[in-house]
Amino acid sequence: MLDVGPGYGALVIYATAAELGLEIEISPSDGGARTHAAVRARHVDRRTLYGVVFPSLAAGTYTIWLDAGTPLATVRVGSAEVAEFTWPAESAGSPPVR
Repeated sequence: MLDVGPGYGALVIYATAAELGLEIEISPSDGGARTHAAVRARHVDRRTLYGVVFPSLAAGTYTIWLDAGTPLATVRVGSAEVAEFTWPAESAGSPPVR
């Protein structure tokens, strides 16, 4: 369940079965504390999707971390919106802002 509304949004990061169990970290881009979640399998309409859901984030810009010291991308989470990112296919070149 997602908890989105005024001032809060959500982030869904799509992954593959190869990343099952991988802990993905994000943090506010202004240097706030990191939070993490594991890639899980989700069964939807007779198929399996893999990903991470951050169900309630303050609206703002977040850094997605490749590892402890390497930023992978930047994503914007809008108020009452669900932002999406595909791990790591969207990471080619400079980190994108979405």
